[in-house]
Amino acid sequence: MQKFIFIVCFLAIVFSTNAQLLSTPFEKSNGKQTATYFECIDFYKQLAKAYSTIKIIAEDTTDSGYPLHLILFSSDKSFNINSWHQQHKVAVLVNNGIHPGEPDGIDASMMLLRDLAQGKLKMPANVVLAVIPVYNIGGSLNRNSFSRVNQNGPESYGFRGNAENLDLNRDFIKADSKNAFAFEKIFQQLNPDILIDNHVSDGADYQHTMTMLTTQHNKLEGEIGDFLHNVFEPALYKGMQEKNWQMCPYVNFEESSLKNGWEAFYDPPRYSSGYASLFETIAFIPETHMLKPYADRVKTTYAFMQTIIEQASKFSNDIISKRKASLDAIKQQNEFPLSWKVDSSKYDRIGFKGYDTSMKTSEVTGLPRYYYDHSKPFEKQITFYNYYAPSVVVNKPKAYIIPHGWYKVIERLKLNNVVMHQLKHDTTIAVEYYKVEDYKSLPRAYESHHVNSNIKLSTHNDSIHFLKGDYIIYTGQNADRYIVETLEPLGDDSFFAWNFFDAVLQRKEFYSDYRWEDVAAEYLQQHPEVRSALEEKKRSDSTFAASSEQQLYFVYTHSPYSEPGYMRIPVFRVK
Repeated sequence: MQKFIFIVCFLAIVFSTNAQLLSTPFEKSNGKQTATYFECIDFYKQLAKAYSTIKIIAEDTTDSGYPLHLILFSSDKSFNINSWHQQHKVAVLVNNGIHPGEPDGIDASMMLLRDLAQGKLKMPANVVLAVIPVYNIGGSLNRNSFSRVNQNGPESYGFRGNAENLDLNRDFIKADSKNAFAFEKIFQQLNPDILIDNHVSDGADYQHTMTMLTTQHNKLEGEIGDFLHNVFEPALYKGMQEKNWQMCPYVNFEESSLKNGWEAFYDPPRYSSGYASLFETIAFIPETHMLKPYADRVKTTYAFMQTIIEQASKFSNDIISKRKASLDAIKQQNEFPLSWKVDSSKYDRIGFKGYDTSMKTSEVTGLPRYYYDHSKPFEKQITFYNYYAPSVVVNKPKAYIIPHGWYKVIERLKLNNVVMHQLKHDTTIAVEYYKVEDYKSLPRAYESHHVNSNIKLSTHNDSIHFLKGDYIIYTGQNADRYIVETLEPLGDDSFFAWNFFDAVLQRKEFYSDYRWEDVAAEYLQQHPEVRSALEEKKRSDSTFAASSEQQLYFVYTHSPYSEPGYMRIPVFRVK
């Protein structure tokens, strides 16, 4: 009997010790602290050691020198990612700490995975979960207590910029960081049906603790877009309401009147949700309200992920079948929007709990200042402009050709599972191509780039000689939307917009006026059609007629001496 009592007491001590070891820094501090990067990874290593439903994988190295980890949870203990879709399971990918000063998801995910492993929360058999515990590791290691001046806790946290001071939530197309390369490898391997990227807001003041930014349903289009807008989103709002966390859409304003409502956040592919939409993945960016107590923010993030899992299980057949139908439709689609604008003729009405605003004298400046009056809360129906219409559209070609020297573009296409073939021989092919007639670049750096905009193009047709090893990309594949939006120059986040092709915007060869005078004169004798064009230009433009420099340049650009690659975007369309 004494031996039995000893065993029982020993086991109780062991279980109690394990439970204590698996308490998070957030819980131990009564909701005031967030886990450090090393505390977070050590926690998951202990969890994986204790429970066979958890697996931790060290993926590729990030800019910080540490690997990007991936935590997998599977109720049947099967961690073959390739088999999950074959088994008709909804794959949910959670990304945490893209902005480590917004650590709510880091702590919420630690508790969620532990509770799933311990059976406190049941994981449906038709849902699998993959979690990136900390995405921006460099930012997480750069810990402080002051960079989030608008935020109410935790006591200390990471910094927004990564080890290279990049904002990783602007890096999903340009992929300047090793973090983005590691993430996109995970994303393409997992092929998630749903992406959750946990954030904290930084804007207006209101009563809601949780708001939700959703992939643009118009961009997803087809069956999955309609399902998201009309079925899945409403189910999430209802599920959160039942957990006593009433959500509203992401509040896209700060100091403005609500009289006219607000527009849904526009998320081109530089953002996680915009990137996910290129592959027909439903994406959510939950944004907790920065002024709410940290404990409440973590709890509502936990509740949000729990609700996603519940609704993903309930609608698993719809999610899987409609996403597949939309991917199949993309392969057949001919016209692709490259940019969108709000359709103000359509809107939804949403419930919003806010605070009245007023003016008072600033204690800092002595001048009038704007503030939210918490003594005057309100609840009302607001107009929410959540419909977008295409503003720039392009026809998809049969194929694109990219010379193999543009390796930075090639490696990003490969990373995103774009099927490509290299030419086996030097070949002349009839193609269509763009020349840049005008553009503007940002005068100051934006995420280490001077982004090109206001792009004006001319379209040309010619037979171009391509070399063995150049890449041809046939359309009609799952990655068509990614291919078109990155390779077409007018795409919001095209490779041209992000400066990948800027080398063509500078001449590499030119002429000396005294030498070109003689060569140009001989050329005009041999080509009277250019002489006629020159004379016509002089008659119609007095400034041009008075400038020898402009006239010499005109002849140069109408001659074979002008390098053909200048201002020509090295992406060629095969019709």
